[in-house]
Amino acid sequence: MNRCLGKLPARHDYRTYRLAPVLANALPVVPAERDWSQGVPYQMWGNDRFGCCAFAAQAAHVATWTKAAQGLVMLSTDMVLANYAAVTGFNAETGYDPGTMLLDELNKWRTVGFQRPGQTRDYLTAFGSIQPTDTASIKRGIAFLGGVLAGVIVPQGFLSLPIGGTWDLSTLSGPDLTPAGGHAIALVGYNLEGVFFNTWGARTFMPWDTFTRISDEAYGLLSRENWLGIPGTSPTGEAFDALLAEVRAT
Repeated sequence: MNRCLGKLPARHDYRTYRLAPVLANALPVVPAERDWSQGVPYQMWGNDRFGCCAFAAQAAHVATWTKAAQGLVMLSTDMVLANYAAVTGFNAETGYDPGTMLLDELNKWRTVGFQRPGQTRDYLTAFGSIQPTDTASIKRGIAFLGGVLAGVIVPQGFLSLPIGGTWDLSTLSGPDLTPAGGHAIALVGYNLEGVFFNTWGARTFMPWDTFTRISDEAYGLLSRENWLGIPGTSPTGEAFDALLAEVRAT
């Protein structure tokens, strides 16, 4: 099965919100493990043909959030590619497949919105950057916000793994460690050993040491539209104001 990359080099903007430390009396202690990915029917979403990984990750987050909080919402591949085109100018007919800067995607998602099933557009409420080596904040973003968007530099050896095979740098050596390119992934769960993520249509795992070595950007995401259930709280019972406080300027 083919698999494509497509994340452009990270661009850091000082104006981007930072994921705040745990606020006293605002949210519970971060649990030792949390996994929102079980049973979510992830798809390839065109990432076997095009460099639309950032938008496949967006579709994976929407599916993960809605399955946990409301009722499963699945974007079609056509929607994912249309969202990719709206941000980057992607054109399958001409072969223009430029890849994506994650900050461009996130800003468009928040302000303009993306296609989704039904008559409404999908809007991201807020996002905050996380230092990839700050695993405590990565866990916090997954546990309480339902997911983290991460950018990674994929070693050549990971492209030869079976789809869904564990990404572990300790298993690679020599030319297999050569960077193949940038890739966007949806972090949707974690345990003591590492992080679960969606890529190329499959729930996949990597140890924390691998993630902190290959990731060059990460963002906690808050979606009022997808992450809050009918009572107005997240699947773990947090009120929206408490969640929003997690994503604030430093």
